[in-house]
Amino acid sequence: MTTHTSAPRRYRATALALASTAVLGATLTACGAASAAPTSARGPLAEFTQKTVDAGASGVIVRMDDGRHPATSIADQAGWTTADHRLTANDEFRMGSNTKTMIATLVLQLVAEHRLALTDPVEQRLPGLVPNGRAITVRMLLNHTSGLFNYLYDPAVLAAYTGRDTRRWTPVELLAAGTAHPPLFAPGSRFSYSNTNYIALGLILQRATGQSLADLIQQRIARPLHLRHTHLPSSPAVGRRLAHGYEPDAAHLALLLPAGTPPGTSFAGPHRGTADVDTTAVNQSTLWAAGGVVSTAADWARFDTALLSGKLLPAAQLAQMRTTVPEDPTAPNGDGYGLGLRKVVFPCGTVWGHDGQAAGYSSETYTDPKGKRTVAVLTSTVFDLARPRAAAAHQALVNAAVCAMLGKRLPTGSSPSPAAG
Repeated sequence: MTTHTSAPRRYRATALALASTAVLGATLTACGAASAAPTSARGPLAEFTQKTVDAGASGVIVRMDDGRHPATSIADQAGWTTADHRLTANDEFRMGSNTKTMIATLVLQLVAEHRLALTDPVEQRLPGLVPNGRAITVRMLLNHTSGLFNYLYDPAVLAAYTGRDTRRWTPVELLAAGTAHPPLFAPGSRFSYSNTNYIALGLILQRATGQSLADLIQQRIARPLHLRHTHLPSSPAVGRRLAHGYEPDAAHLALLLPAGTPPGTSFAGPHRGTADVDTTAVNQSTLWAAGGVVSTAADWARFDTALLSGKLLPAAQLAQMRTTVPEDPTAPNGDGYGLGLRKVVFPCGTVWGHDGQAAGYSSETYTDPKGKRTVAVLTSTVFDLARPRAAAAHQALVNAAVCAMLGKRLPTGSSPSPAAG
């Protein structure tokens, strides 16, 4: 059974996700952490956070609310990043595929209003845009059983995602890039995570309502919940409150990429530290409904609480959202994917939420089954976590944060490994 106890979890949102668990060893130079207060004064979670930074993460934000005490918020960063931005726990962050939970919420709100149906064929909603669209339903898009190819694996889209190409992609172009490739399997026959599904859902939402996706997020989620720092950016401008993101430079990234990665794959951006580039301003047009929302740890906790407690969806639609398919068919009792919502099995228990990656941003957000407890671990890199030592430290941090959220003691042997990676 695949759990979060022994190996770093799979990165899902990007085409570069192939490298997260099959990385080559490299010598990691630990960087000094810039902390708001001495680690010893801030408790065990702060110790796990600083160990993650010391192991190679450029910056980490942790927010944990156990439903009984004031929320714990922590921000740590590598010393070399402070010239760009002093990281705080309230900074905005690119949430990557956590966006999918918001998109699914909007879809299910329209289902509850009888404006969409989970059984609607895609061809009915997006005529002519998806091959074999009569056999693919809205539900299949939501739970990644459509068989559609992941558009982020298309070389042209990948070049834009990494910032090497500044072309602005439209949602229709992203959908076309995904559907230009052969499907992976017959619709409904199995699970395979594909960002193409959520680009299609974003277009369906816009056509069903006559409103932009950004406006739908504001009107139906952000404003009612008073999420003042949550939005789907409509321009490439970088706000002052946005945390900076970083990825390994071309030479160091090459050590972390598996065979088959398109030649020349690297992230664009000004060089920082000894081995990274600042990816904060890279092309964001490839994300949109699949991963484009910007938010904060506190805002996302409010959203997760509202969703799982039934404030955003009627009981029938929330039950549909939590009806999962196995992510690994050989482990039916392991992690499962519902409708834009993941069931994740951790050492301390099962939680609900999602994870996300954008260039320079990795996030995991979870809540208990009733939405009373929340946790977020936001890290300002994806591939600097792919080195074994950093991956182990980061996974230990996430495990510890989830256990603290659930009010349980971290299992023995779950501390970060001191071995060099």
